[in-house]
Amino acid sequence: MLKNILVIGGAGYIGSHVVRALSAQGYTPVVLDNLSKGHREAVSHVPFEQGNLQDKPLLTKIFNRYHIDAVMHFAAFIDVGESVKKPEMYFQNNTTHVRYLLEAMAENKIAYFIFSSTAAIFGEPVKEKIDENHPKNPINPYGKSKWMTEKMLEDFDTAYGLKSTALRYFNACGADDSGDIGESHSPETHLIPLVLQAAAGKREYIRIFGTDYPTPDGTCIRDYVHVNDLARAHILALEKMEKDNVSERFNLGSGNGYSVAQIIHEAKKITGVDFMVKNAPRRAGDPAVLVADSSKAERLLGWKPQYDLTRMIQTAWNWEKNRKY
Repeated sequence: MLKNILVIGGAGYIGSHVVRALSAQGYTPVVLDNLSKGHREAVSHVPFEQGNLQDKPLLTKIFNRYHIDAVMHFAAFIDVGESVKKPEMYFQNNTTHVRYLLEAMAENKIAYFIFSSTAAIFGEPVKEKIDENHPKNPINPYGKSKWMTEKMLEDFDTAYGLKSTALRYFNACGADDSGDIGESHSPETHLIPLVLQAAAGKREYIRIFGTDYPTPDGTCIRDYVHVNDLARAHILALEKMEKDNVSERFNLGSGNGYSVAQIIHEAKKITGVDFMVKNAPRRAGDPAVLVADSSKAERLLGWKPQYDLTRMIQTAWNWEKNRKY
């Protein structure tokens, strides 16, 4: 059985929830994080190493010291707008640094890798629900950097037998039910935490970018999936990869679309706060609708999201009210 799992970027939002899920399932997670975005407090209960992926001697030392069986990667830069302004940062961190990691894995005969990918690899949707075979035409450097890494993974499988599973998230949200860990980005760009910060009085208002989209209420529709549902998918993917020894790609979403206006309405209901909302022009590159077809993950992994929208926002609100970091 794969036992010792190196979690790159494990002190970040999704990584820390996966670390907790791994521990609960009897795995031994080891975190490598440079803490440029992550929070040490989120993973205080597991072995921790601070460093960077371009430090190959450090990687080799970690692989040997902890007898690592598989690696998970959560250390990407994720701000689409920033990627447009500073594309070199995104290709270096999200692609080149992963190449260093894969080289070190191949040299140390570590054969299993799970990669946090993104729905941004698809670009503008050409059908209502996006499955794994949807055309890949990323429209920003963030999506391009992830797609380039997915292609690189195919070649490392061919050349070295390094098996990988790429999990393409749609809109990750929510926080652990305990309220101990949650979403904490700086700056924050995700809708649900921004809305809840307005409810908590940390922002004067929330903006809706575009109210004239071809959707029922005119605002963009997105697919939200709870971070603990994502964490469960990582463990199921790890088990399948070990069992079948094949590389796979999965889209992970709830399969349900919620508009910006619906999110705001639900947040006001849950928080009891009628915070201010302002309308703003559309942002360039925002598709009207992005919803996942996750039937492949359900069929091959037995994965189905367990959190509905109310519970997703409620856990995020519990975290926002009692934020630890």
